[in-house]
Amino acid sequence: MDKVNENAKKDLKEGLLLYNSENNVGLKNAWNIIQAEMHCCGVTDYKDWFSVLGENTVPDRCCMENSQGCGQNNTTLVWKTGCYEKVTQWFADNKHVLGTVGMCLLITQILGMAFSMTLFQHIHRTGKKYDA
Repeated sequence: MDKVNENAKKDLKEGLLLYNSENNVGLKNAWNIIQAEMHCCGVTDYKDWFSVLGENTVPDRCCMENSQGCGQNNTTLVWKTGCYEKVTQWFADNKHVLGTVGMCLLITQILGMAFSMTLFQHIHRTGKKYDA
């Protein structure tokens, strides 16, 4: 589990490097939304952004009170907790909901297979064939 966590953090940090690239607007928006909604900054903490945006610079969505340019040379009023920790905590807090949704999908799939097999058997017994 530790190796999975480390690999996930490493991949997310590599993804940070694409934050300002022109062809990855979706990635930039995703990071901004996650940081604003989860009240977090970076992967492990706000310092992850220093290698991408420059020393003492974070995205504006990392600021506790979001305003234009608030992340420039300001590391005192930013969220200190990393987003990886916040997201894993969210999954841990909501695992019962995720399990319930998964079980509902599983039951739906099994019922669909059962009904399709019943329909197949019924058509097969009546001797109806499909002629193309």
